[in-house]
Amino acid sequence: MPEASGVTTVAIQCSVNGARYTATVEARLTLADFLRERCGLTGTHLGCEHGVCGACTVLVDGRAVRSCLMFAVQAQGREVTTVEGLAGPGGALNAVQEAFRSEHGLQCGFCTPGFVVAATAFLADNPDPSEAEIREAMSGNLCRCTGYQGILRAVAVAAAAGREELK
Repeated sequence: MPEASGVTTVAIQCSVNGARYTATVEARLTLADFLRERCGLTGTHLGCEHGVCGACTVLVDGRAVRSCLMFAVQAQGREVTTVEGLAGPGGALNAVQEAFRSEHGLQCGFCTPGFVVAATAFLADNPDPSEAEIREAMSGNLCRCTGYQGILRAVAVAAAAGREELK
């Protein structure tokens, strides 16, 4: 609905990390800005704001999306999971987070949330990936510090941990 200022606002309801959010937002507000500014979830990082770097990757209904390219109104009625929502009870690291820690898959940490979320979505779809598949899946996220070797090892270790869990 257009307001007196000419800015269109829309009422939305969505679930973020299992919590229900109801808000009236400008139609042009990105999901990334909604998560950071309205929900206080600053683990979703903004890098390029053009969908190139992957730092803003979140899960929407279980699928990895660039939250800088999605409008908050598009999250209407959907389930959004940020990096904060991946941890287990009491904040325990999940298998992907633990693998990134143990395999030194981070350096400055800016890109890490996007990589962790992207790896989580990838492993949900492909729990037994080859090295080439891991490289391809992670190629959509950019890191300026690590050289990627720790990141690739972390995804492989998380995949192996997931396979062990299924035994």
